[in-house]
Amino acid sequence: MSEPAKTQHVLVASAIVEVAFHDVDAMNVCWHGNYLKYFEMGRAALLRAFDYDYREMRASGYVWPIVEAHLKYVRPAVYGQKLEVRAELLEYENRLKIGYEIVDCASGARLTKGYTIQVAVDAATEELQFVSPPVVFEKLERVWAR
Repeated sequence: MSEPAKTQHVLVASAIVEVAFHDVDAMNVCWHGNYLKYFEMGRAALLRAFDYDYREMRASGYVWPIVEAHLKYVRPAVYGQKLEVRAELLEYENRLKIGYEIVDCASGARLTKGYTIQVAVDAATEELQFVSPPVVFEKLERVWAR
């Protein structure tokens, strides 16, 4: 007899961003480095969705530096364009891996996709944690129990 399948929990959040004048480069397109800023806006929305935004992280005794970022540029964003930054929690057991997709609000066309990886570090000892702290599991269980 096979084991029952584990329930796949999905946690997604999004933020709306308008490409500001100071975000475009000399070619009148959004400078590539700004997409990481947009990822951050989506990431903050996702962290708030399970009550573990940066204030809560620090209060729990952990900091979560980004140790890896990957971006794939598909189409350029331009001044004044409204974008939806979608963030999805892909992994949480040993690290936070968050996937992103930036799409045009009007057409739904994908502009950029990517991911970031954050690891837990004990704020007092500065020791890397190889397993996510219990607070992450507790907060996610509360969200998924709703």
